[in-house]
Order: sequence, then structure tokens, then C-alpha cells
Amino acid sequence: MAIHKKFSSLRELPTIRQLRAFVAIYRSGHISAAAEMLSLTQPAITVLLRELEEKLGVRLFDRTTRSLRRTDAALEAFVYAERVLGDLEEMSANLADFAGSRRGRLQIAATSTLAQTLLPPAIQRFCAAHPNVKVGIDDCSPSEFVERIASERVTFGVGTLEAPIPGFEERVFLEDPLVAVAGPAFFSHRRALSWKQLAALPLIALKPGYGVRRSIDRAALQAGVVLRIEHEVALLSTALAMAAHDLGVAVVPGSVLAHTPFAQLNARRMVQPSVTRDTAIICKRDRSLSPAALAFIEVLVGRGGMAHRAGRDA
Repeated sequence: MAIHKKFSSLRELPTIRQLRAFVAIYRSGHISAAAEMLSLTQPAITVLLRELEEKLGVRLFDRTTRSLRRTDAALEAFVYAERVLGDLEEMSANLADFAGSRRGRLQIAATSTLAQTLLPPAIQRFCAAHPNVKVGIDDCSPSEFVERIASERVTFGVGTLEAPIPGFEERVFLEDPLVAVAGPAFFSHRRALSWKQLAALPLIALKPGYGVRRSIDRAALQAGVVLRIEHEVALLSTALAMAAHDLGVAVVPGSVLAHTPFAQLNARRMVQPSVTRDTAIICKRDRSLSPAALAFIEVLVGRGGMAHRAGRDA
């Protein structure tokens, strides 16, 4: 016998407690046994069964003084009740894994330098602890970085905002000083270098429009100097390779040097003015980060290593 009653509101649908009581009675065949299975009183089980029958508009059991006999409606209702309760149990188990960062998927936007240097070791550590969370890198150009986050094609971004953006949140975890880098042909010591001194040297710079280049141009303007740019490239790794071959001096964030294969390079801190590049977790303010995303951020920045920069929120 099929059950075709239509419900006009969620309040008319069977409750989980009613379905559990029904399944317990169906399996055990007795009100008393069902009450013991669910740690409820017999009157409570009886009430739940009566409420369920009223909602469905059918009798599920024929009652006698000694036993219950399943009706045809109960045979069909049991299939649905088991499926509903099973789906709820599966949902609970899956969401428990999700909440515990045991499952999930992350997609992280980053410009090429961070995608090559900062993220791979962090992903390796994270995946060792969370093997069922899939992590992908969307390595993009600086001009595409903000669009990736705004369109929600990624979970969050790791990088630098040149200016506040409405609706974005920036959580800085690395303040990276700019350093001048060159081989022994240019630098024989590691003392600080002023921008005025740098102006006398051939410079390997990123192309206009890139974040580090904007920082360099602002610092030169503040120092009142005109830099002698001999080469313009798109990647910091290219600038470092050229500097390693004595083609000029590259100005890069200091953290990049930890990942370069060129042991012959010397770094000199830039002063007058000193300039830092802030690396941050960047996301849309109205988008909640999943437990897996928060766990990855903890691995990336370390406990206590991230400061929320309210002044950069827009």
C-alpha cells in the first residue's frame, strides 16, 4: 500500500524522534523493548507512535493486549524511515569529518613567487596531517589575484593588497623587508644599502604594475633618486638568476632568498627608507572559512603568527 499524503508545511512532517520510535518498535515488535532501546518510557514511545500515525494518516500496527502486528503501511514506511535515518547518520558522520578537518577541498590563489616558495612546504605539512583534504594552488599573475578571490573561484588568497579593497579582509602574517641582492662583483659585504647608493648601480627590476616594482618606485620617489634600471622581468626568480650571473642588482622581498639555489648571492638591507612587503591571508569578508581552511592557515603561519590588520580592511 503506497503512502501519498501531501504535507503543506515542515511541521506536518514526521520528526526524527517519531521515526526512531517507529523503527525501534518495528524491529523489536514490542513497545517495552523499543522503550529500552531508546532509553525512553513506554508511555513516551506510545505517544510518539500515535503522533506518527496521525501525521501519516495510516495505522502502522494492529494492537492486541499481548502484541503488535505490522500493517502493510508499516512495511512500506519502514523502508523510508530507515533511509531517512541512515542518511542523517551519514550526514552527521561526514560533517563531523568536515568539522574536524578530516575531509574537504581548498583552492588557494597566489602569485608565482609565493606559489613556488611559501606554499609548497606548507601544503606538504598540512597534507601529512590531513590526507583526505585536497589542496590546490591557483598560481596567477598579480593582475588576476584579486579577481580570483572576488569571484570565489578560490577559498582564499595568499599575497599582498596594494590598497584596501571594499569587502575584503587582510590578515597579515609576514612583514618582509626589501633587500638588494647581487653577486660578489657588486657586493662584498652585507652592510645596509641606501636607495641613493642603489641609484648608482645597474638594477634588475620587475616590470611596472607588479607589486614589488610599485614598492621600489615609491621608495625611490621618497628618497628623491632616479634608479638605473638595466633589465625588467616578470618573475622574481628570473631577477635572482640574472643577479647571480652579475647582470645587476635585484631588489626582492628578503624571504625569497631562503628558496633560491644561488648560494653566491649576497643580500643588503635597504634603508632610507626601509620598505616592507606584507604577505597576508586575503578573503572576502562575508565568506566563512571552513575548518579545513582554518587548519591550513594555522599550518602556514604557525600558532600566534598572524595578526589581523583592521586598518587594511575596507
